[in-house]
Amino acid sequence: VERLRAVPRERFLRDIYPRRKPVVLTGLELGTCTTKWTVDYLSQAEGSKDVKIHVSAVPQMDFLSKNFVYRTLPFDVFVRRAAEVKHKEYFLTEDEKYYLRSVGEDVRKDIADIRKQFPVLAEDVHIPEYFEKEQFFSSVFRISSAGLQLWTHYDVMDNFLIQVTGRKRVVLYSPRDAPYLYLSGTKSEVLDVDNPDLEKYPLFVKAKRYQCVLEAGDVLFIPALWFHNVISEEFGVALNVFWKHLPAESYDKTDTYGNKDPMAASRAIQILDRALKTLEELPEEYRDFYARRMVLRIQEKAYRNDYG
Repeated sequence: VERLRAVPRERFLRDIYPRRKPVVLTGLELGTCTTKWTVDYLSQAEGSKDVKIHVSAVPQMDFLSKNFVYRTLPFDVFVRRAAEVKHKEYFLTEDEKYYLRSVGEDVRKDIADIRKQFPVLAEDVHIPEYFEKEQFFSSVFRISSAGLQLWTHYDVMDNFLIQVTGRKRVVLYSPRDAPYLYLSGTKSEVLDVDNPDLEKYPLFVKAKRYQCVLEAGDVLFIPALWFHNVISEEFGVALNVFWKHLPAESYDKTDTYGNKDPMAASRAIQILDRALKTLEELPEEYRDFYARRMVLRIQEKAYRNDYG
């Protein structure tokens, strides 16, 4: 993934954004958070209000099999625990991993917004203003234990992953490689992207891997629909900022996470499911033939062939 230093807004919007490829932006003005956010400062800044966290006995978290539990801890206790490697107090094991993904007050109705959920810390952050204020969707505050790996998934909105402290490795895959990623909804079944089970996932080798390492102060632009898999190589704090680049009415109004497919896409998938159900009325030989014709029609009408 390309790294570019101190890119002004105009250049980002003119030269980089239209390419729809991930890029790491370095040297941006992010505020005092990059120097202030030590474990001590974080744990006293927002006090002991309760936060809901993911706790995992293994480093690789799997959203599909739910190999983690949700627990609640006071924020100051959580920060100190997430920064430890071995725990004196724990839920599952002494080397369990912790992960906070901030959410709104009412998860079903409210988006994550650092200004509302963590107002003291929000004062320390300057979010790069590379999009219009009315496009803003959410700002998700994240804290991860060292070694924690998040499942591969895509989001339907453009976003900046702002790495405030610590180091992260991010592996990305283009939207056009979706056929090789064994999708279940927005998530890939392939958890271990470094040592995939190729007997189970033979097509995965065809997916082109893009990779970058984010150091403290780096900002990764992740275009909508790009798959990403994140490992926190160190204890770290990050902020994701999502914004709407489609017309506002394209998005599902009930989506507070930024990962529900656009309304038109959801409708199209429902129609396709109905069409496939209709094909079941035919014998297998006919079903196979007309399904192949449908695939050809979709390729003709909807596939792009101008990917560079």
